[in-house]
Amino acid sequence: MKDVAARAGVGLKTVSRVVNGESGVTPDTERRVQEAIEALGFRRNDSARVLRKGRTASIGLVLEDLADPFYGPLSRAVEEVARAHGALLINGSSAEDPDREQELALALCARRVDGLVVIPAGDDHRYLEPEIKAGVATVFVDRPAGRIEADTVLSDNFGGARDGVAHLIAHGHRRIGFIGDQPRIHTAAERLRGYRAAMEDAGLAADDAWVSLGTTDAGRVRTAAEAMLTGPDPVTAIFAGNNRVTVTVVRVLAGLPHPVALVGFDDFELADLLQPGVSVIAQDAAALGRTAAERLFRRLDGAQDVAPERIELATRLIARGSGELPPAA
Repeated sequence: MKDVAARAGVGLKTVSRVVNGESGVTPDTERRVQEAIEALGFRRNDSARVLRKGRTASIGLVLEDLADPFYGPLSRAVEEVARAHGALLINGSSAEDPDREQELALALCARRVDGLVVIPAGDDHRYLEPEIKAGVATVFVDRPAGRIEADTVLSDNFGGARDGVAHLIAHGHRRIGFIGDQPRIHTAAERLRGYRAAMEDAGLAADDAWVSLGTTDAGRVRTAAEAMLTGPDPVTAIFAGNNRVTVTVVRVLAGLPHPVALVGFDDFELADLLQPGVSVIAQDAAALGRTAAERLFRRLDGAQDVAPERIELATRLIARGSGELPPAA
C-alpha cells in the first residue's frame, strides 16, 4: 500500500478507501490509485481483511451431486445472489453420504465461510450447532434439517406428486406404478405420500407391487419398471419420482409395443422434444436456490434473532402428451 500511495502521490488512507470502495475520493484520484495498483501488481490481502472485519465474504454450498442437472440452476442462483452481495461461493458434493456431508460442511466452516446453504444427505445436523452459535448462518434447501431448528426452503413435494398422479387418474388410469428414490430421503418419502393420497382420494388401492423405492441407478429402475409392466395385472401408467428415474423409464417404455402413460417429478432437458413429450411436475430449482441464498444473506445482515422459517414453493404440472395417454385397450 505504501508503494501504491507513493506512486499515485496520495496517502495510505486514500489507497484504503479506493480498495474498499469507500466514498470521499475524487474520480481523478481514484483513477491514479487504480493505475498505480495495476502498474505494481498490487493484490488485496484478504487474510488481513478477514482478521480486521471478521467476515470472509464467502459462503459454502453443500450439494448432493454437482453432476445432477437439477442442481445446476439451483447452484447458479445461489452464486448470483452471493455475487450481488460481494461474496464468493465455494461448493462441493456429498454424494448422498451423510458422513461426507458432515466432513464437507465442517471443512467449509474451518475455512471460515460466513454462511452455509446445505442440501442435506443425513438426518442429524446437530454437528452444526456449535458453528451456528458461533455465527455461521445456515439455510437448508430441498430437504429439511434433522434434529435442529433452521431455515428451510422446500418444494411442495407432497402436493406436486398428488397432482401428477391425479392427472393420470383423470385420464382413465387405475393401475399406476410409482418408482422413487431411497425412502430415507425426505423428497422421496413426500412424493410417495402424495402418490398414495391421490390413489386414496380416487378410491383406488395401491398394490405393493406397483411401488418401488431405491437407488436411482438405471439398472434398478429398469428392473422395477419391467416388473410393473409385465404379469397378469400390469400398470397402465407410471409416476416417476425424479428426473433420473424418469429418463430410465422413458428408455424402458420406448421398447414396448403399446403406449404407457408417464408423468415424472422434475423437468429435464429435451423432455418437450420426445414423442410424445414427457409430462412433468416441475420444480423451480433456481427459485429454491435464490430464496435460500437471500434468506442466508438476511441472516448475515443482522436478522440473527428471527425465528427459523420453513418456506415451501409451489410446483406446476406441464402436460406434454405422455401423461395424457389413455390406458391401452
